[in-house]
Amino acid sequence: MSPCSFPYSLLHRDEMMMQINVYGMQRQPFLFIIDYKAETGYVIPSADIQPEFLKFSVNEKLDSAFPENAPVKWEVHPVETVLYRTKFDDVVEQIRLGNSFLVNLTQPALVETNLNLEDLYRCGKARYKLWLKERFTVLSPETFIKIVDGKIFSYPMKGTIDASVHDAENTILSDPKEKAEHATIVDLIRNDLSIVADNVEVTRYRYTDILHTNKGDLLQVSSEIKGDLPPGFLARLGQIVFSLLPAGSISGAPKPKTLQIIEAVEGYDRGFYTGIFGWFDGRNLDSAVMIRFVEQQGNSLVFKSGGGITSQSNPEKEYEELIRKIYVPLH
Repeated sequence: MSPCSFPYSLLHRDEMMMQINVYGMQRQPFLFIIDYKAETGYVIPSADIQPEFLKFSVNEKLDSAFPENAPVKWEVHPVETVLYRTKFDDVVEQIRLGNSFLVNLTQPALVETNLNLEDLYRCGKARYKLWLKERFTVLSPETFIKIVDGKIFSYPMKGTIDASVHDAENTILSDPKEKAEHATIVDLIRNDLSIVADNVEVTRYRYTDILHTNKGDLLQVSSEIKGDLPPGFLARLGQIVFSLLPAGSISGAPKPKTLQIIEAVEGYDRGFYTGIFGWFDGRNLDSAVMIRFVEQQGNSLVFKSGGGITSQSNPEKEYEELIRKIYVPLH
């Protein structure tokens, strides 16, 4: 199949915002997919979703079609250590100069596997799943925002550790670098939600979840933040979504300057990676940050991953985290 036969046309930011507003006012169910820079994407009404080109799952039961004990080839070829260290040092210098407190530094890695994009979607266990034919698959654990009965919720994820480490939960929750990084992101998301909602508050702070992967279990730290949306918000649903982009958990703080640092340092195009996708059911909305992201590039598969860098970051540990996140949740 040639790329031009893909049935959905890319929309620009203003087109997406307007379409989301219209479907919100009409209470018409739709899927939306927005790239990292919030410049292009898709807004697809439910009647136009064609499963041969696009599949998605939002907060459904984490069933998997993967046969137990089936062999999986999963060889990772990450960015070279020396190159990563150069980028890490550039980010730390920007932090030292006071241009940012936290920068989410990401890099692409080639993966060799006996699974294709649709296999990964079909077999993966994840809270949020998305497959676009010959483009990419997302198996994300991270909520971007939820809107339920006029309330808006966000669940930033910051902090990951190998669950097999002795006393893993206490180790990550007591780590000064992890504490500072998580606090920065929670403050950023709280401020972001305050743009569109009233009575914004942190209702759960630094709780942990287990993520099961093909490389073992990970412990992930999250928080819950909520606020009250104003009456008539469905007519401005597009503005609400775009006011919060890019997502704070995959950019950094302060956001505008940090986005410039990311653009200068990373040296590649994130594309849809770390963008968002979500589903509006005619009343409520649920959406994900597009992490655990595998992209088709020619005959190769590229997995994009990263982590937050602060003044307290250790380059070796950050490089290890970047590689540790190159997983698929198959088990």
